[in-house]
Amino acid sequence: MQPEEENKEDWQQPVEQQTGAPYQPADSGQAPVDPQESPEEAPEQESDSEGADAVLRWQGPEYIERDRGGRWYVAFIIVTLVLMAVAIFLINSWTFAILIPVMAVALFVYTRRPPTLVDYTVSRKGIHVNDRLYSYDEFRSFGVVSHAGAHSVLLVPRKRFHMGVTAYFPEEVGEALVDMLAARLPMQTHTPDTIDKLLAKLRI
Repeated sequence: MQPEEENKEDWQQPVEQQTGAPYQPADSGQAPVDPQESPEEAPEQESDSEGADAVLRWQGPEYIERDRGGRWYVAFIIVTLVLMAVAIFLINSWTFAILIPVMAVALFVYTRRPPTLVDYTVSRKGIHVNDRLYSYDEFRSFGVVSHAGAHSVLLVPRKRFHMGVTAYFPEEVGEALVDMLAARLPMQTHTPDTIDKLLAKLRI
């Protein structure tokens, strides 16, 4: 019986150990680190995001409001009546005669509406007009137009039947705006075409 008593005295209670996840030691209090991540790459990603947010913002009118006196409205009514007479007596088209005053009223309402302010933002992605983004790839060139004290930049589209973008800007924004656009698009000299000159003379 003595050998059994000696075995009981030599036996010790095993020490309890904390259980740990297979990827984390039990004595480690830090989260596992992904070996693919490098602390040196974080500043580069931050600098790229900061560069993408480098923008130029300003507000400009939708169009230039022209001064129209009482003579302009009298001439407008006379031209409308003459066109109606031509449609009735020469062309013999009552449909066109009815359409003329409708178009005249729409034009009158348009000329009486004050221009709204448009939010412009130029970034590395393109030019934002309010909530719409126009990419630089949509345009083939740009030009600066100054007329009657108003300054605007005209973006010429690549596709033939697409509308260009005209953005009016204050004088203090002009230098920075031209530098940003010239870094991405060729600059060309643009002069008002026949339609623009006609609309300017008609004050529309």
